[in-house]
Amino acid sequence: MLIETIPAALHEQRLDRVVALIADISRATTSTLIELGGVTLDGVAGVAGKVKVREGQEVTINTSMIPEKELPQGDASVVLDVVYADDDVIVVNKAPGIVVHPGSGNPSGTLVNGILALYPEVATVGDQLRPGVVHRLDAGTSGLMVVARSQVAYDFLVDALTRRDVTRVYIALVWGHPEVSTGLIDAPIGRDQRDPTKMAVVIDGKFARTHYDVKKKFDLPQPCALVECQLETGRTHQIRVHLDSIDNPVVGDSTYGGARSSLSSPRPMLHAAKLSFAHPTTGEVMTFEAPVPQDMQAVIDRCE
Repeated sequence: MLIETIPAALHEQRLDRVVALIADISRATTSTLIELGGVTLDGVAGVAGKVKVREGQEVTINTSMIPEKELPQGDASVVLDVVYADDDVIVVNKAPGIVVHPGSGNPSGTLVNGILALYPEVATVGDQLRPGVVHRLDAGTSGLMVVARSQVAYDFLVDALTRRDVTRVYIALVWGHPEVSTGLIDAPIGRDQRDPTKMAVVIDGKFARTHYDVKKKFDLPQPCALVECQLETGRTHQIRVHLDSIDNPVVGDSTYGGARSSLSSPRPMLHAAKLSFAHPTTGEVMTFEAPVPQDMQAVIDRCE
C-alpha cells in the first residue's frame, strides 16, 4: 500500500498522472487500477482519473492490485563495455542513449537486459525488477556504473552510497563561465512545481550537494566551460539541476535549458568519468576511469 500526500509540485495535476508518477506504472495500467477501485483520494474510491488533485490531499494506492510486472530477461543484443567483473561486482562504461533498467516506456533493451545476458545470476540480486542496480545514470549520460553481482555486494554498496563512501566524478560541458572556478552547490532538489516530470531546486526538496571545479574555458562559438563535478549526494538529475541553478546548464540538455542551436549536441554533455569504492568482500579500494566518449569529444573539439 502506498500512501502519499499531494505536494505543491503536483497541485492541479490529473489523478491518473499522479498515480503513474508515484507508483512508477504506465498510464494504461493506472487507468485500469483506478477503474478497479485500487486508488482512493481522501479515502474516496471510484474517482475518475481525469480529476485534478489538490495540494494536501491524500492518495492511497493498493499496490497489491497492480498487475505484476514481467521480470527483465537477458538480451545479448545489448552490447556493453564491461570494464571489470569478479564474483561480486561488475563495472560498466555505459554508452549514451542506453536506459539503465526496464520501466514505463522502456520495457527492454536496457543495460540490465544486457547484464542478465552476460551474468544471469544477477537476476536474484536486489530488486528483481532492476536486479543488481545500486545507482543509476540518466539515459543520455555516459560513463561508469557499478552493478552488484551478489547479494552481499548489493547490500554493501547500497550502504556505502548511503554513507557517501562512493566517489563519483563527472565531466560536463556547460554554457557560460561559472562565476567561481571552484565551488560547492548546496541546494535541495525536489519536483519542479511547474512541471512534475522535472526536478528543480526547491526549498522543501531533499538535501543535495555537488562540488565542481572549472577545468577549461572556451569563448567560441559561445562562452562554455569544461567542468568536473563530484557528487556528495545522488539525487535525480542532480548535476544537471545544480548546474542550471547557477546559470550554467549542461550543453545539449533540452530538459534543463541547455539545448541551443549555436552549439548543437546529440545529448546532454555529461560523462561519469571516475568511480571509486571499497570492494564489498576484500575491502580494497578500487578506482576506475573512463575517457570522454567520441560524441562528447567531438562537441568539445568544436569549442577549441
